[in-house]
Amino acid sequence: MRILVVGEGGREHALTWALARSSNVSKLYAAPGNPGMARHAECAAIRATDADTLADFAAEHRIDMVVVGPDGALEAGVADAVEARGIKAFGPVRAAARIEWSKAFAKQLMVDEAIPTAAFASFTDVEAARDYIRRHGAPIVVKADGLAAGKGAIVCHSVEEAIKALDDIMVTRIFGASGACVVVEEFLEGEEASVFAVCDGEIALPMISSQDHKQIYDGDKGPNTGGMGAYAPAPVVDRAALDAVSDLVIGPAMRGMKKHGLSYRGALYVGLMMTKNGPKVIEFNSRFGDPETQALLPLLKTDFAELAYAACTGTLAGKTLNWHPGAAVCVVLAAEGYPGVYAKGMPIAGLDRLENRQDVIVFHANTAVRDGRLVTAGGRVLGVTGVAPDLAGAIEKAYEAVECVTFDGKYYRRDIGSKGLGFAARKTSHER
Repeated sequence: MRILVVGEGGREHALTWALARSSNVSKLYAAPGNPGMARHAECAAIRATDADTLADFAAEHRIDMVVVGPDGALEAGVADAVEARGIKAFGPVRAAARIEWSKAFAKQLMVDEAIPTAAFASFTDVEAARDYIRRHGAPIVVKADGLAAGKGAIVCHSVEEAIKALDDIMVTRIFGASGACVVVEEFLEGEEASVFAVCDGEIALPMISSQDHKQIYDGDKGPNTGGMGAYAPAPVVDRAALDAVSDLVIGPAMRGMKKHGLSYRGALYVGLMMTKNGPKVIEFNSRFGDPETQALLPLLKTDFAELAYAACTGTLAGKTLNWHPGAAVCVVLAAEGYPGVYAKGMPIAGLDRLENRQDVIVFHANTAVRDGRLVTAGGRVLGVTGVAPDLAGAIEKAYEAVECVTFDGKYYRRDIGSKGLGFAARKTSHER
């Protein structure tokens, strides 16, 4: 197969890395790609949201399948443009991707299909939203309806904090047009986890669970980021819980999309809160997560190119997902100041020390080559993934590798995976 990967971040590097390992792939392209992806694919300087140009490129280069990574590309209709040329797309068309780019649509789908989730209300009028917050009190969650680079959900612990978040989103428009509508919802208590499923419009195959770390500081403190690290599998989602998510969430979501006349093909993300009353959905995303993908794909034994193509062609029936034993931990190396103001262009050193390791993979998130040197080019710079027979070992591998990589202002959380260790220890103690 000849495959084009759309995107330029850590998730897309992980997708490219996984595709490059397949014997079914004869040629890989990436648009626009990054220096890490360039090791596996030929990069083309096309914006991920330039749907028509990407479709032209795919047709000209005889692409068999386009793998769409970022949410913005799906909202821009890249899958639609590609499929209009008769080329397969791993990623839903824009109308189906609405399950992510409209929180209000997703919440109503959950209500219609009796999918367990937090109580909520949607607003386009800021004063009505303020009144709702005052009536319901805090803690409460305020979400921008549209895409916000993973930062659009704000957990507020006081009414004053919630009103400020609402005004930031709807009045100041810190997330631009995504703040024209907000969803205000019940605060759920529990532990967060992520479950992804690969879908072909009829069949959905759930993957092993993972857990993202959104806040910038250790102990889940500070503002939300795009994700500071992840690990898989997450012990908070055991086999019974994963089966429940498949039966109560993923299956009904697929059926609900079909009622809207939509065939959902690609990756479906289910953001969960594991509450004392069982799993409840926080949100859906219409693609793989970043950085969860950097922890999941190194554990996937199944040929990813074959899996993605089966999703595109509606042929997942009878297929199963096979996994390597053990665990993987991805630690994100960020630029000092992220998610606020940060410097770019800092030279990166030490990656050569991690070459050809089977237990460590470094995924590029925001890097560039300037005057022959690899430099930082964004807030989240690299994702360092360690793989080991158990979670404790994967944590150790990841953090040992983190110390090998240097750039001025390097910042990272030091507790990625610790919640998993804590949960496993509590469960063992309870079983005794």
